[in-house]
Amino acid sequence: MIQPGTQAPDFELDSHLDRAVKASSFAGTKNLLLVFYPLDFTPT
Repeated sequence: MIQPGTQAPDFELDSHLDRAVKASSFAGTKNLLLVFYPLDFTPT
């Protein structure tokens, strides 16, 4: 388990604009919040 205050590993995901975004590109400039949720309008 990762402890609070531990730096997150770097990762890359596609944005809604079909561009790759790297987590490290926000380091020292902005806060980064990554949220996962089920598909909209599902009974989950």
